[in-house]
Amino acid sequence: MEVIYLLIPLSLLLVGLIVWLFVWAIRSGQFDDLEGPAHRILMDNDDIVKHPEDHPEDSRKDEDQSNR
Repeated sequence: MEVIYLLIPLSLLLVGLIVWLFVWAIRSGQFDDLEGPAHRILMDNDDIVKHPEDHPEDSRKDEDQSNR
């Protein structure tokens, strides 16, 4: 019976720790969007735009054609 005087405070401390960790996880955004990244990996990125500064050799070809 005397062990219950030890187990009740320990269990209350454990519950308090678990609640604090859960609140921290919510505030830090751990549960914001669980399905978004999973769906995003399946989406195609067809709307990729090429910029001339990304590929300087392509811009030189365009300049050569415009000079003709």
